[in-house]
Amino acid sequence: MSNVVGELIDLLALERRGTDAFRGRSQDLGWGRIFGGQVLGQALSAAAQTVPSDRHVHSLHAYFLRLGDLSIPIEYEVDRIRDGGSFTTRRVVARQPSGAIFTMAASFQLEEPGLEHQDEMPDAPPPESLPTERERMASFVALLPDYVRTTFDAERPFEIRTADPVEDLFHPAPRAPRRLMWMRAVAPLPDDPALHRYLLAYLSDYALMATALAPHGLTWLEPSLQLASIDHAMWFHRPLRVDEWLLHVVDSPNASGARGFARGRIFTRDGRLVASTAQEGLMRRRD
Repeated sequence: MSNVVGELIDLLALERRGTDAFRGRSQDLGWGRIFGGQVLGQALSAAAQTVPSDRHVHSLHAYFLRLGDLSIPIEYEVDRIRDGGSFTTRRVVARQPSGAIFTMAASFQLEEPGLEHQDEMPDAPPPESLPTERERMASFVALLPDYVRTTFDAERPFEIRTADPVEDLFHPAPRAPRRLMWMRAVAPLPDDPALHRYLLAYLSDYALMATALAPHGLTWLEPSLQLASIDHAMWFHRPLRVDEWLLHVVDSPNASGARGFARGRIFTRDGRLVASTAQEGLMRRRD
């Protein structure tokens, strides 16, 4: 396993501070604030550690309440809302000295058979035919601010290959709010279903709001924009592995009220729909 993947697994594992209390540290990705996917993954990890291993998360609904402080540990408090015959419900609150920064409800279920149907996976070029993120950014890296360039040069735990045309980060043309992204961990992972789910939760926060910006000819580098995740929802439909290629199909059907909305469907390479995502975020123009 690569060091960067092992470090991420350690980051999401958390330090147990009591029966239902956990502590997590934060990773500085170069943006000057805590990555929302990190808090999602850590909160799901905390909840899963209070649930029997034969019950797997099938949905989570989360709110980002405050910007977190990278330099201060995050305390995760798990509330055991319900332990039923088939379903288990947990509520998690993430706190720092400033107060609650994040809250999440998650539901877990025993595996059972039932009726099945799913969307078909859209056509997408194979990941091997697409450039890596580093290759897509090569012509722009020298123009990026130092802190952003450092982030792009760093080794990452996930490989992402986007099927959309390469866009000019500084003068993007408006385009349809749709994105196709192949993604996988850069190293094999243990056979732990819970681990794969909270790693996917971590990864699911990537590029949702960027898709909502596309029709406006804007990117996250636009200095007049204030961007922040407000809420995030996720549904896990079928078993999955994040060390195998997954296709995240993202679209944004709406932006209004200084908020953008995006949703996604995550497929395996052979076309199984394994998860769905949805997020609303602040997209505020500042004078």
